[in-house]
Amino acid sequence: MTTKTYVLIETVVGKTKDVLKVLHGVNGTRDVDAVTGKYDIVAVVEAENLNSVGELVAGSIHTIGGILRTTTYLSVSVE
Repeated sequence: MTTKTYVLIETVVGKTKDVLKVLHGVNGTRDVDAVTGKYDIVAVVEAENLNSVGELVAGSIHTIGGILRTTTYLSVSVE
């Protein structure tokens, strides 16, 4: 079972399109949308486990130029 996570991303002014392009090519990124509000982008990422999510966010997303900060939310099943 994969671990699904929502990553809310705030970008440097004028860099949202550039960040979107890069995010679309990141392995493990399932969906990426520009949004309005406090954050500029919401990315849905999936990985094998929580450690893999951490590696993906820290190693592949945080290193993208033009990102100011991220907030990561782990999807949970409520049944």
